[in-house]
Amino acid sequence: MCNIHNQVGSLTSIKTRLHQEHIHDFKSINELLTFQRNYTEAQKQIHCNHTQRIEEEKATLEEVIEQLQVSIEKGKEEIEQRLHAELNQLKQELSDLKFKSSSILETWMKYFKKIWMKSRIWRLEKNFNANVEYFIQAQRNALSEKSQRYQYITAYFSDAVKQSGSMELKELERRKSIIDELNSTILGAIGEQKVAKELEHLSDDYHLINDFTCTFNPPIYKRQTEEYITSIQIDHILVSPAGIFMIETKNWSEQSLNNLSLRSPVEQIQRSSYALYKILNTDVINSLNKHHWGERKIPIRNLIVLINQKPNEEFQYVKILTLKELRNYVAFFKPVFSNDETALIAKYLLGVNG
Repeated sequence: MCNIHNQVGSLTSIKTRLHQEHIHDFKSINELLTFQRNYTEAQKQIHCNHTQRIEEEKATLEEVIEQLQVSIEKGKEEIEQRLHAELNQLKQELSDLKFKSSSILETWMKYFKKIWMKSRIWRLEKNFNANVEYFIQAQRNALSEKSQRYQYITAYFSDAVKQSGSMELKELERRKSIIDELNSTILGAIGEQKVAKELEHLSDDYHLINDFTCTFNPPIYKRQTEEYITSIQIDHILVSPAGIFMIETKNWSEQSLNNLSLRSPVEQIQRSSYALYKILNTDVINSLNKHHWGERKIPIRNLIVLINQKPNEEFQYVKILTLKELRNYVAFFKPVFSNDETALIAKYLLGVNG
């Protein structure tokens, strides 16, 4: 089986974007596609869940309101009984207060006590109802709050459901919007995964490097187009005994195939191929002369793989293939390197990757 290195680049891009948006619960492309397919059902499920939640809240409020009403009445009775008991005790103590056969000091003390007791009795009687309300005010506030909520749910049940589910629905919509923006990248990842899956069936003297990137300092000058190449990125590099296959994958629909041009990916792969040719046939040859690469050069073949179908147009130095044609095309070329030499080329490319 082919030696596979790195995950496909589009998948890395998707994961990076999702993590930037604090979305961490999707583990595969299939999960993203399932999310998109089931978006409408997910909306309905959220609405259903929050309808049930509001119904449960309403039922709970009914119980709590009834309990609070009973508790308030019971508490009111207990407080009234306590205040009445305190009043009766004060009145009895006042009635029992005697001034005969007392010293002057005791007389003055009893006098002031009498004044205090009368004042206390007067305050308790005057503020009786206010004192009762003070002790049960917290429960009355809770009852008022629960009653208002219950009345609102009863009168505006649909609005209560919408408010309850609004944050969850907004998050669902946010995720849908971000994932929809990634549609082209998702399609690209599907295509790249299919290419990698197709090539993994090759023998173990093949090495597939997914998402190959390389930066050049100083830049490589391409005289034909008069441009300086500072970096390259290629979907797949297949290192084989027959040389190197640079592969760009396009998962285009029939409509896209008719509307889009292959000119840009063709120019991209030609540009990347030239840069790779320069480093392989200089750096590698110079550092690995013992393998006699300087006498043979390293063949580089440029491929654009279209997953489903391909156009009729052809391009110089770039072969256009469908996914079904890919493996047979690669296997067609005769080997020019030993397995050890192929492995060394792959090792070099992995060393400069990234």
